[in-house]
Amino acid sequence: MGSTSSAAREGARPATTGRRGAVVAALMLSMALAALDATIVSTAVPQIVGDLGGFSVFSWLFSGYLLAVTVTLPVYGKLSDTFGRKPVLIAGSVVFLLGSLLCAVAWNMGALIAFRVVQGLGGGALQGTVQTLAADLYPLKDRPRIQSKLSTVWAVSAVAGPGLGGVLAAYADWRWIFLINLPIGAVALWLIVRHLHEPERETTPRARVDWAGALAVFACGGVLLTALVQGGVAWPWLSVPSLALFGAGLALVAVVVLVERRAAEPIIPGWVWRRRTIAAVNLALGALGLLMVAPSVFLPTYAQSVLGLAPVAAGFVLSVWTLSWPVSAALSQHVYRRIGFRDTAMLGIGTAALILFAFPFLPYPGQAWQPMLLMLLLGAALGLFQLPLIVGVQSTVGWTERGTTTASVLFCRQTGQTVGAAVFGAVANGVLAARLGGAGDLDSVTRALDAGTAPEATRRAIADAVHAVYLGAAGAAALAFLVLLFLAPRKFPVLGD
Repeated sequence: MGSTSSAAREGARPATTGRRGAVVAALMLSMALAALDATIVSTAVPQIVGDLGGFSVFSWLFSGYLLAVTVTLPVYGKLSDTFGRKPVLIAGSVVFLLGSLLCAVAWNMGALIAFRVVQGLGGGALQGTVQTLAADLYPLKDRPRIQSKLSTVWAVSAVAGPGLGGVLAAYADWRWIFLINLPIGAVALWLIVRHLHEPERETTPRARVDWAGALAVFACGGVLLTALVQGGVAWPWLSVPSLALFGAGLALVAVVVLVERRAAEPIIPGWVWRRRTIAAVNLALGALGLLMVAPSVFLPTYAQSVLGLAPVAAGFVLSVWTLSWPVSAALSQHVYRRIGFRDTAMLGIGTAALILFAFPFLPYPGQAWQPMLLMLLLGAALGLFQLPLIVGVQSTVGWTERGTTTASVLFCRQTGQTVGAAVFGAVANGVLAARLGGAGDLDSVTRALDAGTAPEATRRAIADAVHAVYLGAAGAAALAFLVLLFLAPRKFPVLGD
């Protein structure tokens, strides 16, 4: 599975102690909140816009949250390595709950978007620190168990989010979407404060925090991700705002490199990309984020527009991969203990590439069980891919580097999703324009189908657009396979527990 180095490389940090069951429950609750709030608002948009107005900018309810989560991941990872997991998780939970409360009392769309960003600032701490603590709590042989639990919680919460948001908006009030976070988050916070006990740190000189690097990373990530999220939506790709944002983002990349090279304790240290194992996992999971956009964003549209399913049934077509993914992840340990982390991940992503490539060959219009079967198989393949890489890369570093390493992996996956949404959105709209003579994009065409005013040719155009997206996702899976094959070491340099 990997060579064992001296235990001294683990650093002087003992294992995290406390009532592990209570701490795991808190981690699962925190993970559920972070996942829910990424999707729960989507089905409540009509009620929110009807109450607050601001239809032209409502997309920032999602983008603002996800941008804040993504750009803060590296910062929280470094802080957790410097000050410990507990204070970072507590601070992040407090910020997240404060943001939830402020969202519930928002008086207009601008305020709600600003408070969603506050939520995201806390959500970044929840995502990264929860994954890092899971590795701290368990030795290598037991980590698949906790990671598969967290994967299950994440998948179920993300898929259930839109449905729960719709129910709360329809039968209560949209503000309950945010108020429901308070009791759940309070329980998780109490469990962490009461039961998570990290050993006393050795007396060392006061830690230096790279605040300049943190600000540069935040600004750079925010500008580039904004350009990707809004490009082709709020303005054309080659327009002045788009080019200005990309230009500013590239300039800020140079600033980040300059600041981080001079920092004593950089937020994004150079070793994250100099070590083959970590660099390969970062790139491979970035490709995972890219390919996940195809099913999670475009499959529900395909199910409703092409297969003619109702929204609930279309959601179920997507959700079946949450059944096979955690099961496959939990069983992956039996595979990587025999053939290693890298080869297990290559088996999973190679299979995923074939499944994604098979999607365009489904019959038109087809039946619902056909894409459901592919999604079930895709979840199983991705479970074999993602969890061995996360467990493997966390096991190659000691306590003092684990938070930074985990955050870099999650940052790359989140960035991949953002890039995928922009790229595949452009691909889908380009195919539609070619098939329909340059008229309309995916959103407008889908609305016409919902209103029953679109002809059969439009349904076929949507099918072609989604097929093109799936071919692109298959290409991303193939890219991840090649990254692991040529960049990742065959045996991960695993440290002793």
